[in-house]
Amino acid sequence: MNRRRFLSLSAAFACAPALAQASTWSGIALGAEVSVTLHGPRDMTAPLLAAIPARLRAIEAQFSLYQPSALTRLNETGQLDLSPEFADLTALCDRAHLLTGGLFDPTVQTLWHAAATGTQADPTRIGWHQTHRTGHTLYLGQGQQITLNGIAQGYATDLIRADLQRAGATKALINIGEFAALSGPFHLGLSDPQHGLVGQTTLTDGAAATSSPSGTLIAGQPHIMGPAGQRPLWSTVSITADSAAMADALSTAACMMPLPDLRSLKQAANLHRIQVVDHQGNLTTL
Repeated sequence: MNRRRFLSLSAAFACAPALAQASTWSGIALGAEVSVTLHGPRDMTAPLLAAIPARLRAIEAQFSLYQPSALTRLNETGQLDLSPEFADLTALCDRAHLLTGGLFDPTVQTLWHAAATGTQADPTRIGWHQTHRTGHTLYLGQGQQITLNGIAQGYATDLIRADLQRAGATKALINIGEFAALSGPFHLGLSDPQHGLVGQTTLTDGAAATSSPSGTLIAGQPHIMGPAGQRPLWSTVSITADSAAMADALSTAACMMPLPDLRSLKQAANLHRIQVVDHQGNLTTL
């Protein structure tokens, strides 16, 4: 099921001379338009950018819902021997599930399928708590399928940033469906699919993720839905944090959380900022 979200953060570089020092690679990965802009001498940036497509193919081979991958094998068989990165991502799912009181739940794949096919979802197949791990093997509950679309793009963004940092990069903006920065500042515009540009944020060594439920519709319904059928309260939610993966997961769940719960989430998850756009286009920043 394609979760193609409205990509509501667009990068703008404030300093024109810096562009002369920047090189950009762009492509498609994990169902999104992606790009990496790297600052530095061309003899340093060129090989780093050239390595990104193969790295993204390896990430897709684990987490893609749109082509054969470790995730699709898990959904077909109900179990998977986890790679270190897949194990790390499922641990992040555990944390996001806990922080959001269960609103972040990869087993909503069952709800997406039901919405797309006009069938009734079996509620017994929904619930991240039904999954379990024994050693390095993940087991799904009976009849369950999962989607990682609410976190995989952010996780891939974190992986690419870490790769670049290990290779010696000191200034970069990574967009693998969500944004992460090395150094900065990078100025990003916050857009809503209904109301256009509504605000901005600045990243320096941080990450940002945005979710807009109506950016993609499934049979006329917003693609973001809670495990018990909860409906979005916000038109757009943007979160800045240290980790793009956590910002990604939490911005998804935050679409269904009222302001008091969002304030608690910001503190519990040590987030930098939460921005929400209501259905009238009003922006609130926490």
